Amino acid sequence: MDRSFGLSLLLALCSIAQTAQIKPVVADEQLLWVQGQTGEVHTFRIPLLTFTPQGSLLAFAEAQKMSARDIGAKFIALRRSTDRGTTWSPTSFIVDDGSLADGLNLGSVVVDEETGAVILIYSVCFHHYHCKTSITMLVESLDDGLTWSPPRNLNPQLGIKSFAPGPGFGIQKRYPPAVGRLVVCGHGSIAGDGVFCLLSDDHGQTWRYGAELKSIPYNQPKKNLDFEPDECQPVELDDGSIVVNVRNNMNYHCHCRILARSLDGGESLPVEEVVFDTTLVDPAVAAGALHKDGVLYFTNPANATRRVNLTLRWSLNHGKSWVKETLKIWAGPSGYSCMTSLKGNETEDQNYIFVIFEKGHTDCKESISFVKINLYSDQ
Repeated sequence: MDRSFGLSLLLALCSIAQTAQIKPVVADEQLLWVQGQTGEVHTFRIPLLTFTPQGSLLAFAEAQKMSARDIGAKFIALRRSTDRGTTWSPTSFIVDDGSLADGLNLGSVVVDEETGAVILIYSVCFHHYHCKTSITMLVESLDDGLTWSPPRNLNPQLGIKSFAPGPGFGIQKRYPPAVGRLVVCGHGSIAGDGVFCLLSDDHGQTWRYGAELKSIPYNQPKKNLDFEPDECQPVELDDGSIVVNVRNNMNYHCHCRILARSLDGGESLPVEEVVFDTTLVDPAVAAGALHKDGVLYFTNPANATRRVNLTLRWSLNHGKSWVKETLKIWAGPSGYSCMTSLKGNETEDQNYIFVIFEKGHTDCKESISFVKINLYSDQ
């Protein structure tokens, strides 16, 4: 037997053995933001979480100044951890939209592991409330999240389509096709609704639209049970395909998630690759997805109609089926969630994932919680 083949086979068998032993538990939890505790902010919502190539964790939130409504003026809030989530920096505001009636909407963060850049894309005037033109904006950090560039308007490259990234994270392609490409997916508004993906092949300098999965009826107001794919989270699988886990906004076909798949690096989302995953029961909400070491993870409020019961699921076959066991992270009110993991060589980095989510006792907008999950608690 060829030695390199033998080593590859051994590593693959070790990976299979490890994934078969997944037994996750919550190892630590911290509330990163609490409603009413920051004088300049009414409510923190839309949590994002990412790693950095330097090994830090960055947590973002949409800091809504006056109310918990989608419209209105906001900050983008940031906290940073350099010790795997044990301690966090004080909150800083990296973007301030002033007093806009239809302020910023967070957003999607994507890490370029080749350059070290952390890129955050968000929208302004998405709902066209007392404003006319939606703007897709970008800020980036080149120093591990310590400082951030001034906002850059992407409309000259993309046009004026209303586009709300994520919320969640974008990906950098690791496998063919289009290795190194940045892919950020999100959704449109009534002026062109559905799921759309932004692509960059030059490390975020220029962007263009790629894949689209349009709603039915398109460009028209929706009714219950219409097909309206909405907020979404892409992940790349080991075969180079991209699976986009999508909010089924009008409960078309089921109270469950839509899974769309791109085979060409985010250029298209063919209807032949769209499925409805009835195992992933969902109340129409933004959810978390993460692919790590051959395992696909998913978080959402596991309830058909209510935002309660934040649950972690995992799949050992790229989402074709899901292990029956689950981890209930929080039984009470829970909303949007996002996941990440660190890509270091430490054993801790291999054994843990991190979840950030909206959490409350009477309403899920009360706080944003950070959870560290040990995937192999019996080892």
